[in-house]
Amino acid sequence: MVPRVLVDATAVAADRGALGRYVDGLIAALHRADADLAIACQRADEERYNALAPKARVVAGPPVIAHRSARLAWEQTGLPFIAQQVGADVIHAPYYSIPLRPGVPVVVTIHDVTYFAEPEAHNPVKATYIKSATRTAVRRAARLIVPSKATRDEMVRLLSADPTRIDVAYHGVDQAIFHRPGDDERRRVSDRLGLHGHPYIAFLGALEPRKNVPNLIRGWVQAVGDMNDVPALVLAGSGGWDDEVDAALADVPHQLRVLRPGYLRWSSLPGFFGGALVVALPSRGEGFGLPVLEAMSCGSAVLTTHRSSLPEVGGDAVAYTEPDSGSIATALSALIADEDRRRTLADAAAARAGEFTWTASAEAHLASYQRATEQ
Repeated sequence: MVPRVLVDATAVAADRGALGRYVDGLIAALHRADADLAIACQRADEERYNALAPKARVVAGPPVIAHRSARLAWEQTGLPFIAQQVGADVIHAPYYSIPLRPGVPVVVTIHDVTYFAEPEAHNPVKATYIKSATRTAVRRAARLIVPSKATRDEMVRLLSADPTRIDVAYHGVDQAIFHRPGDDERRRVSDRLGLHGHPYIAFLGALEPRKNVPNLIRGWVQAVGDMNDVPALVLAGSGGWDDEVDAALADVPHQLRVLRPGYLRWSSLPGFFGGALVVALPSRGEGFGLPVLEAMSCGSAVLTTHRSSLPEVGGDAVAYTEPDSGSIATALSALIADEDRRRTLADAAAARAGEFTWTASAEAHLASYQRATEQ
């Protein structure tokens, strides 16, 4: 019997960050796979999910769940009620937390365990919530889905999770959105940034400690200090709480240019990634590393680290560095100076990104849902 799955999309934020891209990509692929699907979402997303999955039963929660604390409270009673209402056989909670009395088996996605491995790299308030929710999920969920083998191994090591209850399902990338850009796309993004064709190094992500932005800034300063045509550094993405970022920026010499454009629309990302000399994402650890994959899909020369899941994503198609500023400087200098190496990496990255599909991810999720109902 094919189980009816209720996907809880109520935690997806309006900016469609990494969680939104995961949930949206998965739901669309589950629909294409003819999954028996129901979706709980915020009212603002009701139309979106009806379009992504026309055959699914989409149920919008009350307006109050737009506020995080109210959503977490509603999750305990409202979500099980919707599961009963739609006749769900399993609930998929795609973001750590689960209802304690769900009435049906629950599958939960644990995106990473960096909150346990490097607690100092996270906001303390958020870390307390995520760690508590993760421990609860490990104890109570029927199945645990993780986006990489590295995350699975860390869950077993740090949380004594039962490996027989963990399913690895890699993320995919939507190549209709994340594609190699044309000259016009690159030019439009460059002009919007005020660069007008000037070379730049790109970063995309939250300015939080594990993203390692201060060392990226320092490494970039070291790498470009003696160059004539100095590439700018563009730090795009949502805000964060890394106090060291401002300190690192304060030490940047006045003749060097750093841009902080904030949130970029999805439609701008191919031009942003594909127009950069290098996309530098030297994170200290990731559960998967979706921006790395998305930059690869846009045909970028990507620089990242060997940490956690990132080699599973990048393989031989990206360049690697240690996370300290000196290593970043050496790796950046080498890539900036070697156009042929950048071109080779860009071609290899685009080819490798094609191996990560939401179709394959959906198949792994469907297998996990089936196992949950059979336990």
